[in-house]
Amino acid sequence: MNRHLHIVCLDVPWPADYGGAIDMMNRIIMLKKMDIHIHLHYFSYNERGTPNELNQFCDSIHVYERKTGHKGVSSKLPYIISSRINDDLVAALQKDDHPILLEGLHCTGILPQLDLQNRKVVVRMHNEESLYYKELARSESSWLKKLYFLRESRLIRKYNHQLPDDCVYACITQMDADNMEQNYHLHHATFLPAFPSWQQVSGEEGIGNLCLYHGNLSVPENEEAAMWLLEKVFSKIRKPFVIAGKKPSKRLQKMAHLFQHTCLVADPSESELNDLIRKAHINVLPCFNRNITGIRLKLLHVLFEGRHCVVNEPMVEGTGLEAACHIGTNAEAVASIIAQLYNQPFTSEEVLLRKKLLSNTYDNEKNSRELTQYLW
Repeated sequence: MNRHLHIVCLDVPWPADYGGAIDMMNRIIMLKKMDIHIHLHYFSYNERGTPNELNQFCDSIHVYERKTGHKGVSSKLPYIISSRINDDLVAALQKDDHPILLEGLHCTGILPQLDLQNRKVVVRMHNEESLYYKELARSESSWLKKLYFLRESRLIRKYNHQLPDDCVYACITQMDADNMEQNYHLHHATFLPAFPSWQQVSGEEGIGNLCLYHGNLSVPENEEAAMWLLEKVFSKIRKPFVIAGKKPSKRLQKMAHLFQHTCLVADPSESELNDLIRKAHINVLPCFNRNITGIRLKLLHVLFEGRHCVVNEPMVEGTGLEAACHIGTNAEAVASIIAQLYNQPFTSEEVLLRKKLLSNTYDNEKNSRELTQYLW
């Protein structure tokens, strides 16, 4: 029997160069391997364009323009949702009764126009967006952006209470699933793990030659973490430290080169970043969120492919991956752990522990089969 599936993405999923795109793209790849006919719909509104690489995975591709600026603003709906309500998308979905996978809360504005009684719809929740936007507001220095993020957080929280209970909400962590059920009374919220690009634990035993922090440096939260490491940790310990990521600010670039033992790699290619992660002896990944939601794909990246991983509590809370990381509660503790680990080899026992923690939970093939049970 031929199985057809509509997938509606909040953004173009190719290239898979940030957490949300990695999760979406690997799901598409796995579903294609399961001989599912994919009809992809996505919103184009940025420099990512309309890549031809998606053609090999999809039977059809439909691109919609996102309403940006004042055109996408609503007095009642969050901007991330109102700007993606599209009549052409609804018309395309109503031509048949194939199941639908909506990627992100962002795409759920069309739910009132779908026949949820006679059609399977799964919403992939990338995180609890009201908490995510609250954190964006906290780490944002611009008052204008801070006010926008706070308004968005408030509207999303109100919107979540109106979500229909007929859909399955596939949350990226168990903590997020529990939150959706308890706070918004959605009885079909379930845990469906992230779909990482890494499926084998391959961190090399022995000793590497640097400490590394990586992330999208244009995100305020990530710049905050990088600056904290420079000012509070690596100003105290003289170990080689590299910051790598997209679009670093001039402020961060200047700060990274104040010390002889620290530097910054701006806009590394995928292969360059992978090489840095594998060469590093210690991957350092602090997180300063007070409201925990979702999971950082960069944490999975370093646990699959890197050696020692040093974090603080918010980075691993609710992930079940605490045992694979060295956790410091403050700058002094993180500095002390790094100093202790720097000459300590990464061992086969640590590789085995990671395989035990990661291999079953983040098995893309297994999780794809689970997803199909909600769709058919």
